Parts: sequence; structure tokens; C-alpha cells
Amino acid sequence: MIEFLPQSHDNLVAIKVGGKLTARDYEKELIPKLDGLLSRHSKINIVFVMDETFSGWSMDAAWDDASYALKHRLQFDRIAVVGGPAWVGWCMRAGAFLMSGEMRNYAGGQFEEALRWANPDLRNSKA
Repeated sequence: MIEFLPQSHDNLVAIKVGGKLTARDYEKELIPKLDGLLSRHSKINIVFVMDETFSGWSMDAAWDDASYALKHRLQFDRIAVVGGPAWVGWCMRAGAFLMSGEMRNYAGGQFEEALRWANPDLRNSKA
């Protein structure tokens, strides 16, 4: 399940995910959304919120995720992951060297902090 959150605007996309992500989630929802943003912006920022039901990716979805990230690695400015199991943070740290932008992992209750970090309009704000 992928839900695009209302905090998305300009070159920032905030996404809430739950359950097990499938190739269909990527091919029908996430990739078209990201492609649309990349057609209008040279770099994008992502806040990826994993709810309590999140259980990972199907093999096809994991492949879609990795191949898309590698293809566009120079176009991601900031990626924040909020919540999720500990292994997600480990995977982020292992793959961070492939990305040109910054990546951060936040605890489940830190959506606002992650949003502030990833959102160019809020970076210097205390709100």
C-alpha cells in the first residue's frame, strides 16, 4: 500500500507505505509519481513513512526499488525514512554510498523532524 501524503509539494514527495510493497505498487504508483517530479525538477526529496503494518518488499518490488534508485541516484537530494524495522536502517546505511544525496533514518514518531530536514522550505524553520 502506497499513500501520497498532503505534505508533498514542489520537489518533495511524502509517502506512507504499509504491508508488503509489490512491483505493481512501484510500476503503477510510485515510479510514475517520481518520474513526474523528475520531469519538473533536477533533484527531488523524499520522506518515506513506514506504518506499523510495513513488512518489506516482494522480490520484484525490491528489484524495482534498487534499479530505479541506481538509475536516478544523482537526482535524489534528500531521502528520509521514518519508522520501519531495524533492518531497513541497516539497508539504508549499506546502500548510502551509491547515492549522491543524503539519507537519514528517523524513529516512527519523528515524521515532522524528517519532513523539516527533507523540505527545502522548512529547513531553517523551527515549526
